[in-house]
Amino acid sequence: MKILVARRQFLKTISAGVLAAAGSEVLSAPPAQAQAKLSLVAAAKAPRLFSSCCAYTYRGEFKRGLTLERFIEQAVGLRLDAVDMTVYYMTSTNPGYIESLRRLAYKNGVAFSGAACGVSMVAADPAKRADALVQIKKWVDVTDRLGAPHLRVFAGKLPEGSNLSEATTWVVETMKAASDYSATKGIMLGLEDHVGVSQSADVNIDISHFVPTPTQDSYQQIAACIPYATNTHIRNTFDDGSMIDMDRVWKLFADAGFKGFMSYEGEEVNQPGVPPQIADIQRLCKKYSSV
Repeated sequence: MKILVARRQFLKTISAGVLAAAGSEVLSAPPAQAQAKLSLVAAAKAPRLFSSCCAYTYRGEFKRGLTLERFIEQAVGLRLDAVDMTVYYMTSTNPGYIESLRRLAYKNGVAFSGAACGVSMVAADPAKRADALVQIKKWVDVTDRLGAPHLRVFAGKLPEGSNLSEATTWVVETMKAASDYSATKGIMLGLEDHVGVSQSADVNIDISHFVPTPTQDSYQQIAACIPYATNTHIRNTFDDGSMIDMDRVWKLFADAGFKGFMSYEGEEVNQPGVPPQIADIQRLCKKYSSV
């Protein structure tokens, strides 16, 4: 006996079969899905650390004629993954110049880990704070044209006659407005914690998330800031001149699953040539990174 199945009925039948097959596949999927989820969690925690160097490291050389173009080319010889473009050394912000730096970096396979500007956000005069916001927005635009993903800004040193509470409020107000603007460009703002009112972890985190977490030990302060870190620039000495245990610092970043550039910004002034710390940074990135 021949059984004729209408086209519509056939589609219903085959659809039901597909759905049934899909259903059975879904029923058998949880272990695989669970494994995939675990893999994603592991990937999220896996550190990805890349070497970089701040242009400021070569400030002595820039005074003697080094250009950002040459700095980018040197990064190739140093086998750096990226460079951090300190804006002090840009000869112009005119159309063409910034774009030429971007093209040069791309042609040489050098990424920009970020840029940095020296604007201070702490001033008792509201007009000066308003101007600081204008300047930050200007450098956000430059960072965007450069093709860098991050701009590092300074809180500034505490003005005479002002207290820390006032200064923190000023920084928060300016950072909020600046962040609103940078978000429209896809640029992340990072707060410099080397000098000024944001130098300690508790104030830095208080500014960023309004959650003071007072700590005393230098390494505890570093660890406290890592979950909020948007970018890094690394020195090998503390302010008192004592040496930083770089391996310990890298492990802190690795344990926190940090993903980003570890950019060297040295304090050497009159030492010509390649800072030896760059080799240490590359070694530590390889030691602790998952890539």
